[in-house]
Amino acid sequence: MAVVRDGTGTVAIVRAYWSQVHPVFMLPPLAASLFGVILAGTLEVGLAATHLVAIFAAVYTAHVKDGYVDFHVRGEDDDHPLTERGCRIGLVLSTGTFTACCLALLAFVDWVAVALTVPTWVIAYFHAPQLDTNPLTATTGYPLGIALSLLGGFYVQAGTLALVPVGFALVFLVLLSGIKVIDDAQDYEYDRSIQKRTVAVALGRQRADGVAYGLLISALLLVAGFAVARVFPPSAMLAALAFAAVAVFARRASPDIATMLLIRGSYVFLAVLVFAVWFEPLAGLL
Repeated sequence: MAVVRDGTGTVAIVRAYWSQVHPVFMLPPLAASLFGVILAGTLEVGLAATHLVAIFAAVYTAHVKDGYVDFHVRGEDDDHPLTERGCRIGLVLSTGTFTACCLALLAFVDWVAVALTVPTWVIAYFHAPQLDTNPLTATTGYPLGIALSLLGGFYVQAGTLALVPVGFALVFLVLLSGIKVIDDAQDYEYDRSIQKRTVAVALGRQRADGVAYGLLISALLLVAGFAVARVFPPSAMLAALAFAAVAVFARRASPDIATMLLIRGSYVFLAVLVFAVWFEPLAGLL
């Protein structure tokens, strides 16, 4: 039986499976894992790579499962490169890779590292069609995965948790949940027609917009509060200011443009935070 819907041969198969790597959504979880390594201040390359591959496999699982559900089950998408069998094979391979990484973390770190990593796959696999129909889980699933990725990246290096990574994980959870509410508003009409209860469907577009920007403001206030309390480096305030500038422009844009701006703004936010942490010795000059 075929695994791809269009084309034959190895090249077509590789192209179809590679198409399930969506950089815009793949990079933040991977970057969060590496950010955890930076926060830990130590680098065991093998452990960092193992956790990074585990997170990649979890997000890849989400992409394949979402594509399967949206095209083969719901008929929501117009096209998909993989057949149903191809999707199942992809899920087996990604889950097998994830499981192997978790076994390595159990062997070379401990069960806590596994406990912080396994939920990323659970969120990924059950996002569609279970979690994406509830306003809370549809909104927080992806952000929670990124928060766990950061905590896991830190833990596999440090062997413990600390207030700093937990604080950053909380900030990312709140910030990205706000972006997700705006992202989901793009599909308001369709989601409403199939009774898919995103925040926009549950509350209406205007109130959902208020919730989204309330979450974004809360995240920036958290950064400011942690910086004032010296949990974060004072220079972390620069990240809040940079993202706030992006949010001002996004506030006046349509949901699709706002999502594009805010996702890219989150990249800037993370980059400035990395800079702030990396050059923390300079914090005394601020």
